[in-house]
Amino acid sequence: MSLIDTFFNPEVIASSLPALLRGFLNTLLLGIMSIVIGIAVGLAISLVRLYAPKPLRWLAIGYTDIFRALPVLVVLILIYYALPFLGIRLSSWASAVTAFAIIMSAYSAEVFRSGIESIPKGQFEAAQALGLPFMLTLRKVVLPQAIRVVIPPMTSNCVSMFKDTSLASTVALPELLKEATNAQSLYANPSPLIGAALVYLIFLWPMVRLVSLLERRFKDEKAR
Repeated sequence: MSLIDTFFNPEVIASSLPALLRGFLNTLLLGIMSIVIGIAVGLAISLVRLYAPKPLRWLAIGYTDIFRALPVLVVLILIYYALPFLGIRLSSWASAVTAFAIIMSAYSAEVFRSGIESIPKGQFEAAQALGLPFMLTLRKVVLPQAIRVVIPPMTSNCVSMFKDTSLASTVALPELLKEATNAQSLYANPSPLIGAALVYLIFLWPMVRLVSLLERRFKDEKAR
């Protein structure tokens, strides 16, 4: 059997394409849900870490440090396989979204913290001099500027999260890699795995280039 027939068999790829597209839609949905929840929770955690009473700040620091240190797969396995021993049973979808959102929130919290701290303190002082309440200062003055700063690293985190969704195959969630693995077993040919790799590349490569573009633009703006 030739190299083409082994790894790029057109008939096998064509036959497995519906399964790959179905898996890609699940990957897309899983990634979007995890990112949206993770960013929202991460923003809240970053505000707690910066402005809450000291005990809550320590809790926020512990949360971000622990879940940035733990591998994503370990968190996913603990949620799916360990929690049932406590009587908590989550579906593969709920387990994956929960695990990925937890990890995403930890990284997002650190990114938001860095972005907020990059805003000059004079912004707070000027808003205070104008009599603006603290929450209004955050919402109208600080966060719009901080969000602009965190867009490049946050986009990079989103790329990483979409790649990490392939780990959901370990809990039998039918995302792209799982569907490709099933098709590979069905046809006894690795071409579906190559097809899955191409789908990831086509989907994520523009996002990788976008991160580089945003970083370059932000660096140029800071240099002015």
